[in-house]
Amino acid sequence: KATDSALETNFATNKPASEYAEMYMRDGLTGGHVIMLGGGNTDAAKSALAAYPQGLQVGGGVNDTNAKDWIDAGASHVIVTSFVFRDGKVDMDRLSNLVSLVGKDRLVLDLSCRRHKNDPTGPYYVVTDRWQKYTDVAVNCETLQMLGGYCDEFLVHGVENEGKRCGILEDLVELLGKDSPISVTYAGGVKSLGDLEKVKLLGNGKVDLTIGSALDCFGGDVSYDEVVKWHTKENRK
Repeated sequence: KATDSALETNFATNKPASEYAEMYMRDGLTGGHVIMLGGGNTDAAKSALAAYPQGLQVGGGVNDTNAKDWIDAGASHVIVTSFVFRDGKVDMDRLSNLVSLVGKDRLVLDLSCRRHKNDPTGPYYVVTDRWQKYTDVAVNCETLQMLGGYCDEFLVHGVENEGKRCGILEDLVELLGKDSPISVTYAGGVKSLGDLEKVKLLGNGKVDLTIGSALDCFGGDVSYDEVVKWHTKENRK
């Protein structure tokens, strides 16, 4: 993020999304995120899902008119944010409708969050619309317990550190590990392999980790192969 109104691209590639999907399938990685940023990428997303059926989650513009279609196209889960947060609050009718359409076990709620600039030690609040619009929903025990009854997993980007490779938001990871009643994946700020161990420790073994721009396959300097080795070793324990 360059300014509140200008977005900066961290990485771009000519490789098709399906090639990355095939790589994840080869390495036994499940739950990867296919996020549609803007328009014109529906076909690319569908190609990834076709390459790795039931292995990927899809998000970006998901709502009650297309969620079932994405499940039918091969997504293991649909990721939803803006559609269920309206006028700063959770729209329970929309959320309940999504659950009835795809089932609780196929729904991931994106609770990506940031603190208010004038309260740098205060609560994290869910943000929507490319993370520029604050809601009134704080990421805390009460929110996690309530929303955990409507989805299979939470996805939480620590927005302030996202894409910066500056280290994880340790207090947010601790909060998620302590208070989330369901599976939760943290993303944002990973800069080294050491952050994988740090999330494991701070999240009490309950928080998964997504790594994007820090990976060497996405323009970073963290070895994808080494991350896969770490993941495989942990899953054997």
